[in-house]
Amino acid sequence: MNPSQPIEILMAEDSPSDAAITQEAIKSSKLINRLHIVDNGEDVLLFLQKEGKYAGAPTPDLILLDLNMPRMNGYQVLAEIKQHSQWKQIPVVILTTSKSELDVATAYKLHANCYVSKPVDFDKFSEVVRSIENFWFSIVQLPPKTS
Repeated sequence: MNPSQPIEILMAEDSPSDAAITQEAIKSSKLINRLHIVDNGEDVLLFLQKEGKYAGAPTPDLILLDLNMPRMNGYQVLAEIKQHSQWKQIPVVILTTSKSELDVATAYKLHANCYVSKPVDFDKFSEVVRSIENFWFSIVQLPPKTS
């Protein structure tokens, strides 16, 4: 990652409160980043395709994906992302309330990069978001962006 370039994070989250907590946790980060929030699965794909109101949208460096969303669930979105040649290398973190073993297994079967259950507690949830950000942008070496 080029330290002078902002980190682009796309979050698919239909819960306004969870989106707000994530936004606050990311704002407190020392990294230069931009969080883009969509509230349904179809908008994730429109954002990635840079269509409609997302024309000119950046290619995300990381996608935070909820499983339970309107219009298109997280599994469907994940399958589309991982089948698309230009998107499949974007890390996708499943960030959801579900702790179901079936959900975890299905997400990994569809090539999620990791699966994180959202804590209910505000402080713990904020800590989880900061940990995700730290791991993906300070520890892991990501592939170069493709347009």
